[in-house]
Amino acid sequence: MSQHDRDVDIESREKKSDSSKVASTLIKYVTYLIIFFGILWFLINYILPML
Repeated sequence: MSQHDRDVDIESREKKSDSSKVASTLIKYVTYLIIFFGILWFLINYILPML
C-alpha cells in the first residue's frame, strides 16, 4: 500500500463566534430594549399623569 492510497481525515474547524449570529442576536436584544423603553415612556407620559 503506497502513501497516496490511504484515506486521510481532514478536520475543518469553524469559528465559534459566527459574526452573522452575533449580529442577529444583538439586533434582537436591541429591539427588545427599544420596545421596553417605549412602553416605559408611554406609561410615564400618559398613564402616570392620569393617576
